[in-house]
Amino acid sequence: MLYPSIVAIGSHRVSHWLHRMGLKFIARMISQTTRGFTGIEIHPGARIGKGLFIDHGMGVVIGETAQVLDNVTIYQGVTLGGTGKERGKRHPTIGNNVVIGSGAKVLGNITIGDHVTIGSNAVVIRDVPAYSTVVGVPGRIVKSAGEHFPGINLDHTSLPDPIAERLEKLQQEIDVLERHLKEHRRDLTSKSP
Repeated sequence: MLYPSIVAIGSHRVSHWLHRMGLKFIARMISQTTRGFTGIEIHPGARIGKGLFIDHGMGVVIGETAQVLDNVTIYQGVTLGGTGKERGKRHPTIGNNVVIGSGAKVLGNITIGDHVTIGSNAVVIRDVPAYSTVVGVPGRIVKSAGEHFPGINLDHTSLPDPIAERLEKLQQEIDVLERHLKEHRRDLTSKSP
């Protein structure tokens, strides 16, 4: 009962029900009071499925038209927000079995597919297909396919880093070119009179 995630989600269930009954002021008052106690802000209009786990939830914000399906894990500092440009549905829909890393921002009326992992501090502004991994700013898919990741993988230390991988490939190409250049110079000096 003292875990902020449990308090915030329980409070949201009550405020969501009140919001649906048209008692929006009371619903919002409950959500804002809960935010003050837990640091987790879930708008009463947001739709939350079962099995949501918010770990170290300080700074988590879930917007009014967001939809979070089942068995989603959200770490601290995550925002499921709008971009300020849309009307109507303006917050993301998060699929089943999704993990959203610390500080990630998922913005706009976009859909995040099932079994997606969003890396820490990623900024996601486009739809993400199921079974994908997204990292970076702006968020880019670095792993996708028919690969199935059984269960929820909480290991954020082994996410791919496409920029580092590309720099490593460039360094390997430079090493090959330097080797060829040295061989060419050696051949030239051996042929000189």
